[in-house]
Amino acid sequence: MKKVNVAVIGAGVGQKHYQSFRELPDMYTVSAVCDTNLDRVNDFVKPEHGTKVTADYDEILADPDVELIDICLPPHLHFDFTARALQAGKDVICEKPLTSSVADVDRLIAISAETGRTVYPVFQYRFGMGMTKLRALMDAGLAGRAYVASIETHWNRGADYYAVDWRGTWKGEQGGCILGHSIHMHDLMSFVLGPVQSVFARTGTRVNDIEVEDCAALSVQMESGALVTSSVTLGAANDTSRMRFCFEGLTAESGSTPPYAPAEGDWTFTARDPVTQDQVDAVLAKVEDEPAGQVGFSVEVYRAMRGLTSACVNIEQARQSIEFVSAVYQSAGSGLPVSLPMQKDAPMYNSWMPAEATVASA
Repeated sequence: MKKVNVAVIGAGVGQKHYQSFRELPDMYTVSAVCDTNLDRVNDFVKPEHGTKVTADYDEILADPDVELIDICLPPHLHFDFTARALQAGKDVICEKPLTSSVADVDRLIAISAETGRTVYPVFQYRFGMGMTKLRALMDAGLAGRAYVASIETHWNRGADYYAVDWRGTWKGEQGGCILGHSIHMHDLMSFVLGPVQSVFARTGTRVNDIEVEDCAALSVQMESGALVTSSVTLGAANDTSRMRFCFEGLTAESGSTPPYAPAEGDWTFTARDPVTQDQVDAVLAKVEDEPAGQVGFSVEVYRAMRGLTSACVNIEQARQSIEFVSAVYQSAGSGLPVSLPMQKDAPMYNSWMPAEATVASA
């Protein structure tokens, strides 16, 4: 089947995307990497790779051979670069967060429909053996009803991390730990437990001298009735991402490593009467290994672009993620729980940015 010709925009996290495409040579050709800092691109794109290095995004948009544009830029650039790529007739991968408001996601949904092009939001945390095993147990009917879950996103981010000028600011980063650090863990919450019904949130800036939040405590109720607690901080001694789901028929718990791939690692699945451990182990024994993380995500994008069955995240699911972030900021600001789905007349439908930040970035 024909390979997908892709161009990577941004040489920061884009380096990881570039490497994942190169691990799939039967699926992808990376025609170009684009960044205003060409030295940074040349650190990992070598002449023998046959990949063009350029600082001109318009050149990429005008290239008829490029089918897919992979946007790995700071958050405040995501909407504009994604919209321009769609309007140029390209499909788009876009790093998280896709946008900084539900309204902007809805605008991209409209542009996608008008152009017939597809947006693939990056949620690579979904891909890994731990999550694959949990989904298999759920599909086999062994999990049953979900009761409660707990989520920890406890990372260590200090002055060195925030030395990058756009980080820690509303204008550049568009949000703090809720948007940039725990967004994947909260996506996994909905991936496993279904839609969110309401959220009550407290946020604070306790670790760093920055504009945005670096600590949060969330209480979430799912439409199913399951209850979730989520604890987020950038002031931990190390980086730990951990999840624990208590179901009617079993308890599933992720390991604490690797912190940036919680769907992988050493998960434990413990049966709860009347489900037996033998039943759980029999299902797990049949689960086949699949590509994980960014490589797993890239495989699913390829499958979707070539008309094959795909588990890729779609733009509607990305909307739910941004909707949840909006609800967290609304709750933290009002001191009240916020129900979902979010309507167009909601206070933070158009933006969760503080008024002073909106004025400063205008």
